[in-house]
Amino acid sequence: MGSGSRTGLMAAQQLMAGQLFVVATPIGNLGDISYRAVEILRGVAAVACEDTRQTRRLLDHYGLTTPLVSYHEHNEAARAAELLGRLQAGDDIALVSDAGTPLISDPGYRIVSLAVAAGVRVVPIPGACAAVAALSASGLATDSFRFGGFLPRKSPERKRLLEQMNQEPHLTLVFYESPHRIVASLADIEAVLGNPQVVLGRELTKIHEEFLRGRASEVRAALENRPQILGEFCVVIGRRERVAAFSGDPAAEVARLVESGMDRMEAIKKAARAAGISKRELYRRLER
Repeated sequence: MGSGSRTGLMAAQQLMAGQLFVVATPIGNLGDISYRAVEILRGVAAVACEDTRQTRRLLDHYGLTTPLVSYHEHNEAARAAELLGRLQAGDDIALVSDAGTPLISDPGYRIVSLAVAAGVRVVPIPGACAAVAALSASGLATDSFRFGGFLPRKSPERKRLLEQMNQEPHLTLVFYESPHRIVASLADIEAVLGNPQVVLGRELTKIHEEFLRGRASEVRAALENRPQILGEFCVVIGRRERVAAFSGDPAAEVARLVESGMDRMEAIKKAARAAGISKRELYRRLER
């Protein structure tokens, strides 16, 4: 078969294929969904979703009876291939997450990438996104920012990520965090980024929506004084001051950082980086 025939066959297959709609859903308030999104969810052959119970509540609210198909991190590989087969057979399918825009710290990348590779049309249906909602109401700079998803669970990994993202201090940073780790994460933000301005968006669009603003240490102290911490958080970190080139004694810098409350090994790493020497070399000097 010549190249022209193959091209024609592929074009015919694409014409027969259905469309994959990437549909943003509310992050709390069920009213935060567009008319277009509701009509798409009404008209597709199936809705691929993380939790069928969660999505069924949304569909019931709008009187929709569209069949649901579970699609989550544990079945993503097998289910993506199945959904691609349906798309290629002509079914239109909507992809949603439990809340917000699919693929933004949620499953969906595999099926979208497969659909694109197969020539299936992928159509975004924009709407709610917790990171953008928190940023827009934060009062911090929004002209350039970096979204980092969920912060790592463990402090060493969390600090490493914060250090990497702080290479561009002119960017506002946005993360997601759980109520169980938010205090520890604020302590790491304070230690690594120099106690920057932060804004926490808690329970966005829900009944108990709340914004906490201040230095990382101030917001952390406010949370520590609460009997319990509930709700999911968006963490928005303001721009940091550029640190001047280090020209002093790295050993003295380690002592200063430790005195300020930083872990000794973390202080050695930070002072070594500032002085332009290896962590091992600075450690040897300190031991001598």
